[in-house]
Amino acid sequence: MIPILILAAGGSTRMRGSDKLLEQVAGQPLLRLQAERALATGQPVFIALPRADHPRADALADLDVTMLVVHEADEGMSGTLRGAVAQLPATSAFMLLLADLVEIATDDMRAVLHAQLEKPDHLIWRGATEDGKPGHPIILDSSLRPQFATLSGDDGARAIVAPLANRTCLVPLNGNRARRDLDTPEDWAEWRKNNV
Repeated sequence: MIPILILAAGGSTRMRGSDKLLEQVAGQPLLRLQAERALATGQPVFIALPRADHPRADALADLDVTMLVVHEADEGMSGTLRGAVAQLPATSAFMLLLADLVEIATDDMRAVLHAQLEKPDHLIWRGATEDGKPGHPIILDSSLRPQFATLSGDDGARAIVAPLANRTCLVPLNGNRARRDLDTPEDWAEWRKNNV
């Protein structure tokens, strides 16, 4: 079992009043679509949220996911990771997925999960662009879990991941999907021009 933790506790501040995770994609909120894609892997899915009554929770209400309230989310990505990873069950590894990576599909998650099984001599397995730039989703060995307890700032897990480049297995995914996040209304408008 590799739990998939979808990070959805951010403030969406660059959207100037709207919530990027509730933007409609394929007829439903992005966050719900991401949760369904993750569930289709057969792994348990956990979603980090800033509070239990957040509108994002409504988009997930009837799905078989576990919602994790992360009180540290207002500290930034590191706070979200620190609070959410602490609530995951004890397993040999866990997957992190940024909720706003709109093009990540079930098969992409499966590809990274497969790499973790096929190349057990690594500590990190992560999606990458076609030209080798590291991105998401990312699986981390459980031996790295204690380091999440000391994360701070808004650099996410960079302090954990960066020193382990030589123990990281990159899994190329199609195009730029491993890194394509949509943070602003302009990002969304541009993406929708080519993705109706």
